[in-house]
Amino acid sequence: DELKLPLTCAVNGLLYRERPELVSRLHGRGDEIIGHGRTSSEIQNDMWEHDEAYLIREVTCAIAAAAGKPPAGWLGPGFGETRVTVDLLKEAGYDYVLDWPADDQPFWMNTRAGPLLSVPYPLELNDVTALLHRRHGAREFADMIVNQFEVMIGQSENEPLVFALGLHAYVSGQPFRLHALRKALRHCLSHRHIDRVWFARPGEIARHCMLLPESIVPRA
Repeated sequence: DELKLPLTCAVNGLLYRERPELVSRLHGRGDEIIGHGRTSSEIQNDMWEHDEAYLIREVTCAIAAAAGKPPAGWLGPGFGETRVTVDLLKEAGYDYVLDWPADDQPFWMNTRAGPLLSVPYPLELNDVTALLHRRHGAREFADMIVNQFEVMIGQSENEPLVFALGLHAYVSGQPFRLHALRKALRHCLSHRHIDRVWFARPGEIARHCMLLPESIVPRA
């Protein structure tokens, strides 16, 4: 809020039953809400197709009931997917998925129900990966944000790229980490005057890609 940065929240479907006051606040803020499984302790990797389809439907309906419309995007807990996850997401009406940190550009994925857009989500530039798994310090993580942003600003002179940042309140929200994070984000925001910089939510990126000529966004 302080930096006026657009925000997308990946929300577990079970929260709508267990913590309705929390998700009500998220919807009231106007943040983009994307599906994030039923609970982060349940990974989809080894589910049967009909069980996974039921899970996706349950999460979608919970979000739609609160928001008045279904979510357009999905991020599986732990990037969890089966061989048919993208098929099921497309069949459930999803427009894009964040499970594939395979590129710094969006790309179309083929599913049995038609194309589904992959929008970049960070595995490396993610506070859980950097601060918890690899045990980088807050200042190191802040330097990673700045360095990634600076290099991609230069690279974007030749082609559009997505700088994605994954934050979790229980990690980056710790007071001793906030100072370095705010400093890094302010550095990124100081480039707002550059025409080729757009601070956007993944849903906005997806909708922009869908309006582009078919040959612009690559296909997997």
